[in-house]
Amino acid sequence: MAAVAVHNAVLGEGRPMLPYAEAGRPEGTPIVLVHGYLDSWWTFEPMLRAMLPGLHAYAPTQRGHGDADKPSDGYRPDDFADDLLAFMDSVGLQRAVLVGGSSGGVQARILAGRRPDRVSGLVLLGVPGSLADKPRVGEFWNTVRELKDPVDRALATDLADGLTATPVGRGFLKTVVDESLKAPARVWRETLRGLLEADLRATLTGILVPTLVVWGDQDPLLNRADQQTILDAIPDSRLLVYEGAGHLVYWEDPERVLRDLAAFAADRF
Repeated sequence: MAAVAVHNAVLGEGRPMLPYAEAGRPEGTPIVLVHGYLDSWWTFEPMLRAMLPGLHAYAPTQRGHGDADKPSDGYRPDDFADDLLAFMDSVGLQRAVLVGGSSGGVQARILAGRRPDRVSGLVLLGVPGSLADKPRVGEFWNTVRELKDPVDRALATDLADGLTATPVGRGFLKTVVDESLKAPARVWRETLRGLLEADLRATLTGILVPTLVVWGDQDPLLNRADQQTILDAIPDSRLLVYEGAGHLVYWEDPERVLRDLAAFAADRF
């Protein structure tokens, strides 16, 4: 089991402080794990604990989430992408493989499209091509837009509990729910608003770095056609299907994700 160290990254004047977890050998291929909506670095804890010798992982908690600073604004995908680049600068990463989980893949692909000089590869784990055609997301927005503090724990538990096709440890699930409740209602609202108002298909244009798309065929949110949207837009991309897995493949089979990530990263450096 790999050791996981937690540090704080100060991104500079006018930007938030972001906690981040780090695991792996210093000489390993650098990867940056980018969490999705309401998560924190803890969502990647199973992967960090199982980190392979050839990888060196950084997992920042994004603004407004977990124990990160919670500024009054800046919750659009573009804002998170800007923070991601500032995070890489703060920890001295000139190039890295970006690994986006769920909606975290949106800001990862924005950065990959804008700064291919800083991104050696892109891995998208259960990332939406678009949200405009997802009725379940629209229904959730109707709840979130009216949220008040404190956020109901039952809402956070139902959200986390319904994203996997196979059971995950109850202790781990409690941790990620606890982390999601550290985000105030305005962060729940403004982050989802930013995703819904953004043209997510446009964030797929101009990506020229090699890209691995990973999708669980029991994903309750995303279907195969949605993933095809990504494949059609990114020239150097390929799909890896995890049969029997749900939306969060990195919760359900972190060891397999790491093996596939290591094989992909081996060709980038």
